[in-house]
Amino acid sequence: MYDDYAISDTLFHWQSQSTTTPQSNTGQNFIHHAERNITIMLFIRKRKKTESGVSSPYTFMGPVQYVSHSGARPMSIKWRLEHAIPAHIMAWSMKAC
Repeated sequence: MYDDYAISDTLFHWQSQSTTTPQSNTGQNFIHHAERNITIMLFIRKRKKTESGVSSPYTFMGPVQYVSHSGARPMSIKWRLEHAIPAHIMAWSMKAC
């Protein structure tokens, strides 16, 4: 399970796959996506499966911009969303304290 959650209505904490490091090609593409003309799009979902056991649908949050990262295997990346997360999604996408 990934540690993905909204920090605010325009910042999102996202974890990469467990093999990604900042030095890897994938990690470098995340960090330098703007200079490399790569558009990163964020999709989120409330849970992995619905109550009936089928995969939950994702909600498209739009394009994001790299802010910072920490760690490796996985990388934790902070993204800035171009469009604010709607309040009804913020209610379930923030990390429980």
